[in-house]
Amino acid sequence: MSSIIEGYSYDIFISYRQKDNKYDGWVTEFVDNLKKELEATFKEEISVYFDINPHDGLLETHDVDASLKEKLKCLIFIPVISRTYCDPKSFAWEYEFKAFVEQASQDKFGLKVKLPTGNVANRVLPVRIHELDTDDIKLCETVLNSMLRGVQFIYSEPGVNRPLKTDDDEKVNLNKTRYRNQINKVANAIKEIITGIKNPEVKSQTERSGVVLNKEPRRKLPWTKIAVPAIIVTLLLIIGLMISLPVIKKASGGASEIGKSIAVLPFDNLSNDPDQEYFSVGMVDEILDKLFKIGDLNVIARTSSERFKTTNLSLKEFAHELGVATILEGSVRKMGANVRITVQLIDARTEAHIWSEIYDRDISDIFSIQSEVAQTVARELKAVITPEAKQLIENRPTSNMEAYEAYRKGMFYYGRLSKNDFETAMKYFELAKEKDPGFALAYAGIGRVWRGRE
Repeated sequence: MSSIIEGYSYDIFISYRQKDNKYDGWVTEFVDNLKKELEATFKEEISVYFDINPHDGLLETHDVDASLKEKLKCLIFIPVISRTYCDPKSFAWEYEFKAFVEQASQDKFGLKVKLPTGNVANRVLPVRIHELDTDDIKLCETVLNSMLRGVQFIYSEPGVNRPLKTDDDEKVNLNKTRYRNQINKVANAIKEIITGIKNPEVKSQTERSGVVLNKEPRRKLPWTKIAVPAIIVTLLLIIGLMISLPVIKKASGGASEIGKSIAVLPFDNLSNDPDQEYFSVGMVDEILDKLFKIGDLNVIARTSSERFKTTNLSLKEFAHELGVATILEGSVRKMGANVRITVQLIDARTEAHIWSEIYDRDISDIFSIQSEVAQTVARELKAVITPEAKQLIENRPTSNMEAYEAYRKGMFYYGRLSKNDFETAMKYFELAKEKDPGFALAYAGIGRVWRGRE
């Protein structure tokens, strides 16, 4: 079977390590389910190349089958990214992943495709089945020359890091993902990319309207037949503009206000430890606090944004309900003294990504990350930051990270609003004060608990 686009051998090429299919046939099951989903997504027949017995363990003397190059002439390359896939010595990495990137970069469509939404997508669509080490992520990103994105099929709970299965309960999975939905996301992403490939150019306004310009020279008319109607039309336009100007001004002002509005959704805790939930909640609180200091932004309170956890509304619908134009979402993974924080700013009206970033830092850099995120959001939304606000945003509340972590745990338990949790919160606030006697927020936390007890 050939591709739906002439000159290509397949629409989709599935690349994986044989090791990841030996235990329970996860990759084979994924491919079977994806094919069924594609049948329900496309009117055309979509061809998928999947070799049930791929080469593994590349040797220096190994001769690569010449036909592989032809098979790699596909529209979309899907690598199943696992803990074993990121291995420069493997056949899949060297002769499939790297080879496709090089080949696609030189073909007529290029490696990156403009989508109908205006976003740009990579023709490499990763499917991740494990949380990866930082070095492996950087290895992938070096080949792609961009951030490692894609669709995750990862089941996570304390001490567990394995591929998501069809019968896994999303309520137990810390990633809150459901297999069936992730398969659908892959098929929808494929459809978007193929649509972008099939329609690489945006037609001009004239072409879209179906108007064909007459290139023949026109017969000249007497100046009076041109000038008099033109003068009348101009006068009418001036009068209309004078009448509508206040309305236009008001409308544009409203649009500007909406454009500078934002809600911050709860960040996902990817630390494989529910006890680290305090850290992801605290990250959202701190970013919100800094955004609130930017007077030119309209920021929705956390209590309103938290409802997204329990609502069935789409991102676009939820943003419309809150009356905001943009959404900030992200995830936090704390590993000892290191943190990985991923954030992405989304245009809620189109669900297009405005900006995204991954911060791999030491825990001591947490205040810098919060400040960078807040100021970047303001810059992307064209919001003005006054010198006073900038100073407040960049302020470090304490230089003692043990005190800060104790304070954040105290705020986490205080937010639960129960008597026992108030007692736990007080212990953490007292610990924060002990670690840093000059930490003003610790004293503020103690005051909160005393008022809550009354």
